[in-house]
Amino acid sequence: MAATIQEIGLDRLPDYAAIPIAFEVAAMLRVELVDGGLGGMRLREMRVAPAYTKNYDAYEGCGPTRWPERFDTRHWGLFLALEGDRPVGGATVAFDTPGLRMLSDRDDLAALWDLRVRPDFHRQGIGTALFDHAAAWARVRGCAQLKIETQNVNVPACRFYAKQGCTLGLIDRYGYAGHPQVGHETMLIWYLDLVEGGVHDER
Repeated sequence: MAATIQEIGLDRLPDYAAIPIAFEVAAMLRVELVDGGLGGMRLREMRVAPAYTKNYDAYEGCGPTRWPERFDTRHWGLFLALEGDRPVGGATVAFDTPGLRMLSDRDDLAALWDLRVRPDFHRQGIGTALFDHAAAWARVRGCAQLKIETQNVNVPACRFYAKQGCTLGLIDRYGYAGHPQVGHETMLIWYLDLVEGGVHDER
């Protein structure tokens, strides 16, 4: 049975949160500066040994059930992928949220806040279906771009977003410097253009 995608309210966040988001870090993208950065940056994949598990929900206050306490979620889109009645994936889009730094004070930008699929349902197209649904939701609301944040230790996510047509817009080597648990990670910001021609003026 193919998974169906359903928009949900905040009352379903416990179901959403029950979908694991933890993953194994067995590789990372090391940032290499060219000519001290004047010649740009290269991302080179390297093995991580020993491998370890990263779980976004394990950081204090970061799980889905805590979002309404921390943010104004009135204009967020929350979606579950269901196989029958069983939640097997989820996606959340943040939009029109004053004070949310990731939205850069733009009214034409949405952020893919979260995307997760149960490990036993990986590689079945559920992540792609959720991503496409999230992008369509943002496009209907007049957004020109969808913004996604990930890290250099999440190589599968980086490859996934590149496959969806996203482009890497920012490599921030010090993006997590104020957070000791993840201070060694590099912030990677991806963008998906939702309108033809994107938002750049080429003049």
